Amino acid sequence: MEPLAPHEKVFVLPEFATEDIHGDMGCHECHGGDPSDGDMLTAHDGVVRDPSYPVLGSVCEDCHPEIAETASQSLHATLAPYESMITARASHDPEVLAEVNAGRETHCNTCHASCGQCHVSRPAYVGGGLLAGHFFEGKPPMREVCTACHGSRVEREYFGKNEGIPPDVHWRKRFMECASCHSGEEMHGSAPNAMSRYDAPNAPTCVGCHQDIYAPDAANAEQHELHRDLVSCHVCHAMPYKNCWGCHFALDDHGFPFFRNDESYQDFVVGLNPLASESRPERFVVLRHVPVAEDSFRFYVDGGLSNYSALPTWKMATPHTIQRRTPQNESCGNCHDNHEWFLQQDNVRPEEQAANQGVIVGQDMLPMQGVE
Repeated sequence: MEPLAPHEKVFVLPEFATEDIHGDMGCHECHGGDPSDGDMLTAHDGVVRDPSYPVLGSVCEDCHPEIAETASQSLHATLAPYESMITARASHDPEVLAEVNAGRETHCNTCHASCGQCHVSRPAYVGGGLLAGHFFEGKPPMREVCTACHGSRVEREYFGKNEGIPPDVHWRKRFMECASCHSGEEMHGSAPNAMSRYDAPNAPTCVGCHQDIYAPDAANAEQHELHRDLVSCHVCHAMPYKNCWGCHFALDDHGFPFFRNDESYQDFVVGLNPLASESRPERFVVLRHVPVAEDSFRFYVDGGLSNYSALPTWKMATPHTIQRRTPQNESCGNCHDNHEWFLQQDNVRPEEQAANQGVIVGQDMLPMQGVE
């Protein structure tokens, strides 16, 4: 994302005072400071850059208490899956775990979003800057907010920026924005102990829009009914997407945090459903390799992720590369006679075999060949 010039970040449009309900409030009522004597230094003493974080106790809660209550436990505010998954893989030694948590706080927890970083400014993660002269945007603009953080995977996938992969059909055909599927109820939804983003309430589903897909007179109704609850929609309708191998965290010579990814690549992988439940009954789902390695926190402590195999490194994915026609659904034989899409024992790295036993597709589980 192109950075804003310094003046663009802070310039407040005069119309804000008369056309936005928040403009009725004095600057100090949200940001602090003391404008009483007209002195600039006094007025800016104690000014808070983002008075909407943390969500509970913020100025937003004063007028929006119900939203603030749930939003304070949303994934954007807590980043709960980072803590849940890293803790599950971490050493049980309290001293070692403390060092891992220090690394997590320094590196993983820097991209949280406050109310203001969705509705007033760009996220701090990309340098901040007002969206529209301090006007409050009820629906966060997709390119300035959503893909500012979700850029390397979602943006590139959805807009077709990965070489050889077309834009997602929802963008290519309908120019649907993020909010078309991801509602405010989902973004503000409470998920305090989430192990993944799929634990968020009100998350979108394919059948939420495609409600008639199983109707007898619907297109491809027979195939949809045949594969219902057996494979996820993405198994048939997703294209290749980005996978990251391992991520390592450290501080540079000046004490600034940085991370380094081992590699990333485009792939399409189908495996067993690691999140099988009543609401997710499919046996086969699309999997994405997540950027974790056994020595991710070695800068902070040796053996930080000594329980590395507690969770699979291939996790359920819903990539934003959806197409009606894909190589795997062009014919039955493309899956039933060609098992290259499936995560099998011999294409999992030796050091990750134990972690992924629950998602690896055994020879006896592969689709029957010769099906027409």
